[in-house]
Amino acid sequence: MEYPVMEAFYTLQGEGVWSGHAAYFIRLAGCDVGCVWCDVKESWNASRHPIKTVEQIVFQALQYPARIAVITGGEPVMYNLNPLIYELQRVGFRCHLETSGAYPLQGCPDWICLSPKKFKAPLAEYFEIAHELKIVVFHKSDLTWATELASHVKPTCALLLQPEWDKRNIVTPLIIEFIKQNPQWKISLQTHKYLHIP
Repeated sequence: MEYPVMEAFYTLQGEGVWSGHAAYFIRLAGCDVGCVWCDVKESWNASRHPIKTVEQIVFQALQYPARIAVITGGEPVMYNLNPLIYELQRVGFRCHLETSGAYPLQGCPDWICLSPKKFKAPLAEYFEIAHELKIVVFHKSDLTWATELASHVKPTCALLLQPEWDKRNIVTPLIIEFIKQNPQWKISLQTHKYLHIP
């Protein structure tokens, strides 16, 4: 099995529940969700990026000491992830997936971060399997949308609101007030951007 890989790198997870943990990121190319505020638009066109085999991807991941591998994109669930996830887990990785949930999941990751986008609604199956629901807040109306989505996930799913980076000065105060009124939610900050790391 082969995948278009935009980039792969070792860093700290900057967002969500696992923020602060060392992890190896595998960013697959290709996405048709089309978020206007996407900070990796260069990942959208898969044909612009090299194709790598599962063996090549896993070999590179093994060069680093952490055993968390984060599969992200683009939109990684456009592809059959089962071979990649299986091989990562076989050699000892905890496999995390970051997805908008726009396509059916093929594979069994250890952790699923569901980050739905209004531009392409998530499939209902993800509400049952998501470990965290991360909503990027671009506008005040996203808080209402987040409340609606949260009503569909299982009770153990972590609920996170993340300011869109370019709007952070505007939306962060709104998120803070919202969480004070709705304490089941937590804030997720893009700490890697504050720390100037990949």
